[in-house]
Amino acid sequence: MKYRILPVTPFQQNCSLIWCPQTRMAALVDPGGEVDRLLAAVEAEGLTLEKILLTHGHIDHAGGTAELARRAAVPIEGPQLEERFWLEALPQQSRMFGFPQVEQFEPTRWLEDGDTVTVGEQQLQVLHTPGHTPGHVVFFHAQTQLALVGDVIFAGSIGRTDFPRGDFNTLVNSIRSKLWALGDDVSFIPGHGPMSTIGRERRTNPFVAEGL
Repeated sequence: MKYRILPVTPFQQNCSLIWCPQTRMAALVDPGGEVDRLLAAVEAEGLTLEKILLTHGHIDHAGGTAELARRAAVPIEGPQLEERFWLEALPQQSRMFGFPQVEQFEPTRWLEDGDTVTVGEQQLQVLHTPGHTPGHVVFFHAQTQLALVGDVIFAGSIGRTDFPRGDFNTLVNSIRSKLWALGDDVSFIPGHGPMSTIGRERRTNPFVAEGL
């Protein structure tokens, strides 16, 4: 599986363009905004957009989803069902954070822990990782040892838990029980900032490192 990171919105959220090199089918993960730019990136890579994947429902991750799905005529997969209230609140979020008014939407498919999603011939495992938000999911591609973790964990930090239905202890448990189990060699693309590895964060992240 190939990927390209496309930071979007004033929050510089890492939208990921991922694709299957055999079929050239692609997905956009967390298209928070700047839809014209995202579609141009798909075209520049010579890809066919197959679907949208969402880790969670915050505006900087999901704000461009409805427009993108409508313009590209593609389905939306994710997040987990507990995220419905965040998706329903997208218009309110857009006003609160100064985003252009966004369209509401219902995912084509809600995801659960243990599900899989496909992009062309590539398969990604779905991990339900609540804490930052209740319905947050992570996508893991075992063949390339790559995880797309949204706002669960960052290089040297973890997701905020002060939003509605966030919970610090739940987030820490998600990281330690779900992400550490993927293995130290796994690289991850976070929702913001640079990539890191599970091993580096397990050893050094001041919020969740082993021994804390």
